[in-house]
Amino acid sequence: MSCALLLLLTSLALAMGTGTAVEIQRPRGVPQSKRQFYEENKPFTCLDGSSTIPFDRVNDDYCDCKDGSDEPGTAACPNGSFHCTNAGFRPAFIPSSRINDGICDCCDTTDEYNSGATCQNTCREMGRKERESLQIMAEITKEGFLLKQQLIHEAKRGQEDKRGKLTELKGSKKGLEGKVEALRTVKETAEDPEKEAKERHLKSWEEQKELIRMEKDKTRMAEAFLELDDDADGYVSVAELQSHLELDPDSDGSLTETETQGLLGGEGKVDTSTFETVWSGIKDKYLSEGLLDPPAPVETPQEEESRDFVSDHDSDHYPEDYAGEEEDVEDDDEEDDDHDEEEEEKVPPTVQTPEKREDDELSMPPYDTETQSLIDAAQKARDDFDEAERALREVDDQMKNLEKEIGFDFGPSAEFAYLYSQCYELSTSEYIYRLCPFNRVSQKPKFGGSETNLGLWGQWAGPEENLYSVMKYDHGQGCWQGPNRSTTVKLTCGKETVVTSTSEPSRCEYLMEFTTPAVCQEPASLDEVLHGHTEL
Repeated sequence: MSCALLLLLTSLALAMGTGTAVEIQRPRGVPQSKRQFYEENKPFTCLDGSSTIPFDRVNDDYCDCKDGSDEPGTAACPNGSFHCTNAGFRPAFIPSSRINDGICDCCDTTDEYNSGATCQNTCREMGRKERESLQIMAEITKEGFLLKQQLIHEAKRGQEDKRGKLTELKGSKKGLEGKVEALRTVKETAEDPEKEAKERHLKSWEEQKELIRMEKDKTRMAEAFLELDDDADGYVSVAELQSHLELDPDSDGSLTETETQGLLGGEGKVDTSTFETVWSGIKDKYLSEGLLDPPAPVETPQEEESRDFVSDHDSDHYPEDYAGEEEDVEDDDEEDDDHDEEEEEKVPPTVQTPEKREDDELSMPPYDTETQSLIDAAQKARDDFDEAERALREVDDQMKNLEKEIGFDFGPSAEFAYLYSQCYELSTSEYIYRLCPFNRVSQKPKFGGSETNLGLWGQWAGPEENLYSVMKYDHGQGCWQGPNRSTTVKLTCGKETVVTSTSEPSRCEYLMEFTTPAVCQEPASLDEVLHGHTEL
């Protein structure tokens, strides 16, 4: 095969679509950028420098170079590559194994020069469609960039407003701090006499209650003496007291004569003067005989209603009695028998002492006019202080939120600031995805179910030369036996701000596409764009 046959006469358009052409001679499959390494009248040195061969062994369908550079136009080298000129469209490289395989890989059909395949040159049509697409992209980029300039302007004005508001709040805070401290002093000054007056009132009331209690205790003691003195001889004897099993000291269910005599202070009987000492030891357990084994009256419907009403108020005093009534509604005869046997063995229940019950029934009288005035004055001082302190907290919260927002990294010119406190949704067949920039990403089933946290705002995570092209959200809800969910948000230029797609490329790791004018760069001219896609 002669060198002349190995050279391909290639006509390339200097300006796409103009029809102007020049003739460039170079071996088949060699790009213009490497033409200088293939000179017909000189030996060829493999591009990896591994060896040098005569030029007539270039494209001779035998692989001499380890890097396959001596066979750019044949399929001889498994690691070789073929350059498609693709005039009118974009040049491309394909693996050498696709040369003359019967399938047209190059739109200019140059890869099938010796296969007999019927190929049609589609480069100009593909180039036309690409230029139309690039034109649309250029227009979107242009409009997006103009919107970005507006966003930057608004962000700058917004930042100035926030700084002004922060300065204003700092002044308000200083004034409120002084007001809070002044009202604190007023409050503390008003609370001291209030506290003293309330303590005096309470002390007086406790003294009154003690006098009332002592008087009632004397009355109960006298009633108990008369009740115990069965023979009305003016004495309470061991036999008369022994019937009150609730006074059993060791709670063994019986009250012996010795135990009863001990309750009487070692005496066989006591009169009213001595009974006062005995009463102090038994009054907490003593039950009036009217409360011991009372007969069960036949209840009428009206009495049942009355009992229900009383139980609401008195069940606290006799909790075990009322609990027992609820348990007595069993229908099983055997269970009733067992219950009766247990009742016979039970010691009478311990109930709330009369003194305690009487104390509960007594209500403290209203404060006198002077004390109530002091309480009202102190309460007003507390209300004024609480209101001022609440206002100070609100100002503090506003300042913290403003400082946080001002300190956020919203891009080199704060162009992403407009996304703050906003949320954007994308609805799929199963889920509603929600992106709240600088906050969180979530997923919620469309047909019921709880929301899942797919990640909280982490950081900008784009490459060094384009840092603000990727957002990272992590520390989301944990997967079952897996890591916490996280989301990567890729930003692309667009006239609208919208979530365009979501996916889960790896388990618990989500990918979201998000268009925004804030990421649009200053557009290049269409010629520059086309030049970037075309190599002559």
